[in-house]
Amino acid sequence: MTGATKSTTTELRAAQLLKGKQVWAFPLGVGSVLVVLMTLFYFGSIVDPTAHLHGLPVIVVDQDVGATTTSGRVDLGDQVVGALTKTPAVTDRLEVRALSLSDAEAEMDKGAAYASVVVPSDFTASVLALAGGPKTASSSASLPTVELMANTRAGTLGVSLAEGVLGPALADVSRSVGKHLEAEAAPGGPGTALLADPVTVLAETYRPLPAHAGLGLSAFYISLLIMMCGFLGATIVNTAVDSTLGYAASEIGPRWSQKLPRKITRWQTLVAKWVIAVPATLLFTGLLMGMAAGLLRMDAPHWLELWMYGWFAAAVVGIGTLALFAVLGALGQLLALIVFVYLALASSGGTVPLQALPGFFRFVASFEPLRQIVGAVRAVLYFNGAGDAGLDRGLLLTSIGLVFWVAVGAAVTMWYDKKGFHRLRPELVELIEASAHAYRDRSPGVGATKPPAGSPAAGATGVEA
Repeated sequence: MTGATKSTTTELRAAQLLKGKQVWAFPLGVGSVLVVLMTLFYFGSIVDPTAHLHGLPVIVVDQDVGATTTSGRVDLGDQVVGALTKTPAVTDRLEVRALSLSDAEAEMDKGAAYASVVVPSDFTASVLALAGGPKTASSSASLPTVELMANTRAGTLGVSLAEGVLGPALADVSRSVGKHLEAEAAPGGPGTALLADPVTVLAETYRPLPAHAGLGLSAFYISLLIMMCGFLGATIVNTAVDSTLGYAASEIGPRWSQKLPRKITRWQTLVAKWVIAVPATLLFTGLLMGMAAGLLRMDAPHWLELWMYGWFAAAVVGIGTLALFAVLGALGQLLALIVFVYLALASSGGTVPLQALPGFFRFVASFEPLRQIVGAVRAVLYFNGAGDAGLDRGLLLTSIGLVFWVAVGAAVTMWYDKKGFHRLRPELVELIEASAHAYRDRSPGVGATKPPAGSPAAGATGVEA
């Protein structure tokens, strides 16, 4: 018998395919798990920040020098400090520290506090003067004020949460001072309404954010894009290398091709992917910086420092993603999606501060990569690249992540190779190669030889060497 052997395989139809349980089980089962997890992680972390608020750092600065009256020494600044540091309604949600003004500014300059309450030096004197008492050298003609300095560079939502607690607390202080004034007010003094609530809270922004900073969200979004440069870059590299090695098909439009599988260990495959991922993330993050800082004019005075850290962080995320691919195969991509995307977003602190997250996410934030990236990027963008503003921590923990993922990838793939857990057994690779060559010898139109123009096979390829 001459010529090509006629195939006896029956062509499968969609209705027949859909009868199989396996074709339904994996997408529905795994998809359902992913939807549940991403909802619990991402939405569960931000659904009620106020209810989980605890330990949000703020500062109180008492510059009040007090005043001496006929009744004795009066220091109302102490009353303000006591109300903020000893009232459960405040201390259950905020971590209030009493510092000097210079120390408070130093803390806010590194993003370690979301707000500072400053009691001026003439606070007591101005209160007593309002009550009609004797004027003192430190008396002010203005009404008693307390300054509330918001540190928007640390996070705008964190500032809002801090102000939501400090505002009512300072209002209580004003009413408490008012009761004291009403009892001691001189005849013909200010009206009752003014004495009942005498303290004015003067809200100001400490070192306002620059223009083109996304209202304080540029650090979060750049961090997210850096992470995606690593994650998506790893996915692309994984597909490209597997296609080159013959372990994955390449399909673009109607064109399908499958290279012959090559003999290569899992460890050597992973090394090749890592080597490609490193310069790839350099390119991707460079394009990111060029688009964000160049074309879109994001405020980034230390753009080179930001790029170098962004490259490092993206490379580590890419290396970790490729390690998961090598260890778990297709399931590695799903796990990487959970670890590097959904769980990372929920625990990043980029929008909702860590102190307003449930306890689980605060714990996860201690090692999740996006949290460290956000801290480092925020330090570079908003705090002049100060190490103690989050850059040092970001570099340290990202370096630890690099060591961890390299160790995991190397240990597991080498163990797989030692145990003989090949992606394709060597004898099967040889059989596939022999079969492909035999098929091409029988069918000249397959492979390198192009099919006749206009035939159904035009534009498609089969097995490639």
